[in-house]
Amino acid sequence: MAVTVQIPTALRGFTDRKSELELEGGTVGEVIGALADRYPDLRQHLYQGQDLRSFINVFVGETNIRKLEGLETKLSGGETLMLVPAIAGGL
Repeated sequence: MAVTVQIPTALRGFTDRKSELELEGGTVGEVIGALADRYPDLRQHLYQGQDLRSFINVFVGETNIRKLEGLETKLSGGETLMLVPAIAGGL
């Protein structure tokens, strides 16, 4: 099942500057894993060991997967996943 993954500007250097990719997977975890397999240099920025890094937020549509079933969130195809790294800073 094809899913569109939107890549944030901060991570596009690892995806040949692509802002969107179509990947296959039945769960969010499978799609993110396919992304990391396609772009191995991106893996360290997404994962710490086997777990998604805590500062990487993933949305299915407008819903954070942490409010769903996390990486086990099922996909039926046609959805859009958005990767949103948390940004720290301020005064």
